[in-house]
Amino acid sequence: MATDTRPIGVGIIGFEPGRSWAAVAHVPALRGLPEYQVTAVATTRRESADAAAAAIGLRSDRGFTSAAELAACDDVDLVVVTVKVPHHLELVRAAVAAGKHVYCEWPLGNGLAEAREMARLVGEAGVQGVIGLQARCAPAVAYVRDLVASGEIGEVLSSNMFGTGIQWGGWVDRPNTYLLDPANGATLMTIPFGHAVDAMCYCLGEFSSLSALTAIRQPLVKQLENGEIWQKRTPDQIVVTGTLQGGAIANVHYRGGTSRGANFAWEINGTKGDLRLEADGGHAQMFDLSLSAGFGRDRTLKPLEIPAQYRWVPETITGLATNVAQLYRRLSDALAGKQATGMGFDVAVEQHRLLAVIEEAAAIGGVIGLETEG
Repeated sequence: MATDTRPIGVGIIGFEPGRSWAAVAHVPALRGLPEYQVTAVATTRRESADAAAAAIGLRSDRGFTSAAELAACDDVDLVVVTVKVPHHLELVRAAVAAGKHVYCEWPLGNGLAEAREMARLVGEAGVQGVIGLQARCAPAVAYVRDLVASGEIGEVLSSNMFGTGIQWGGWVDRPNTYLLDPANGATLMTIPFGHAVDAMCYCLGEFSSLSALTAIRQPLVKQLENGEIWQKRTPDQIVVTGTLQGGAIANVHYRGGTSRGANFAWEINGTKGDLRLEADGGHAQMFDLSLSAGFGRDRTLKPLEIPAQYRWVPETITGLATNVAQLYRRLSDALAGKQATGMGFDVAVEQHRLLAVIEEAAAIGGVIGLETEG
């Protein structure tokens, strides 16, 4: 394992040069953090494993074709799972069996039961498990959480959020056709909606009760490359309204595709002030978030600068890598014994449970209360 003189060795499962989330976010993030070093990569084929190792700059023998081989490598302290959701459980199991820490992208499992199983595995093994709900680590979100907690905007009265998913609209590109099938666990609800609602609950508290409405408004989707028509079998409209534990009313509306108007806006209304977060897209975990605010007698919203203390990583890390790097910094602090990540698999289980309740509420058309899971 890593020592005071050796960086934390990272083995990445799933890497496609120039395209995959690991390539555009994880590797740039890790390269900007001196406490980490990418030491291995794994894909499913020898040819792609060699290409991945070469793209990252690894020795050819550090490109593996199985998760078990990667996890068994002495140079790997942390296994990072960045592949499609249906494979997460088997890959997390392989990492834990080798006694390695594991960072798994969100969604953790293909449903609540798998998430609970992975949380159990990590807990029994006594290793760190962190979930890639990176929106929590966005500098703007971390600042908003503190503004709310300090009472800067007074008692929170309401929260209104709107976002678009980019995908799940009227078109699809070939690599993302799997998003149209809910069996794959990668939907408008689990990905952009799931990330954004997690950030909201992180700042304002969990839902105590909610109602939900979902719909498929564009069931036929055209593939960009060849005009082929695909059937969408997962909702492209999601509306959730409920009461948060502190009493505030929350409303969230996500839809597929993009808007000619706002593509992400989140407003928090308090008795002493208002906050508004905006971005170019509804993936709050990916896009840069701008913050504006108004306090006291000031009846207008003005841009609010985010203090430097909320950026935990070097300024050289930018774009899609920023929030991922922020999460990696939390993990390295935890491994050094400084503080807990606050991003354990238990957090993922709670978020999966919320999504399950939302799906149930939409199915029955009623209000459901939430109890804290023990």
